[in-house]
Amino acid sequence: MAFIVVRDEERFVTTTDWLTSRHSFSFGDHYDPDNTHFGSLLAINDEIVSPGEGFDLHHHQESEIVTWVVSGTLVHRDSAGHSGVLHPGLVQRMSAGTGVDHSERNDAWPDLPGSGTEPVRYVQMVLMPDRHGLAPSYDQADVTERLASGELVPVASGDSGRGAAISVANAGATLYAARPTAGSRVSIPAARFTHVFVVDGEAEVTIDGETLPLGPGDAIRATEAKTLEVSTASGAEILVWSMATGLGGR
Repeated sequence: MAFIVVRDEERFVTTTDWLTSRHSFSFGDHYDPDNTHFGSLLAINDEIVSPGEGFDLHHHQESEIVTWVVSGTLVHRDSAGHSGVLHPGLVQRMSAGTGVDHSERNDAWPDLPGSGTEPVRYVQMVLMPDRHGLAPSYDQADVTERLASGELVPVASGDSGRGAAISVANAGATLYAARPTAGSRVSIPAARFTHVFVVDGEAEVTIDGETLPLGPGDAIRATEAKTLEVSTASGAEILVWSMATGLGGR
């Protein structure tokens, strides 16, 4: 077993007049040859976008893009004809497959009062698929009620046996979300690669007997961890990737 802790302030940061984006891995103009991925995860971008701003149509291919809104709303449109508004408690997956253009903007959405009027914060994660040449596809699901339990909820997975809300084109990868309440403890399944990211709140992660405090934006990357638990004294929101393989199936 081996693990590292990546603190919030260690992440790369991109800023413009309408965007603050914190990158867990090399992304855009930020490059570190020793920090390009973990397992089959290629990117985790923690974004804050001002009202009326966002990313206009841009191209992706051969990647699974999973988006989790923390606060505010985000409007998605793509060249395959999909569109929708994302909000906290809803998980979205776009499989770029052979190629798709999409936009993500903090705009108003019809029939959703207040949308596009405050900054949106969302976490966007990019996963390498284990099958290529697929047609682009899109899915989303509201898991708000399931999260109310405080337990670990499988929200996106390539393993149908996990009971996740949506699927991804990587049979060995599962994304879990949890909003543990004050004083509770959550057990994380053992996996070859485990990435724990604290979205909000304060938490303690116990990994193979060692306990580490984590705050917002902090993460743990663990390899071959047999026991891993998250506890919180005051409540938290966490996202956990469990992955069986790294890039190229290794």
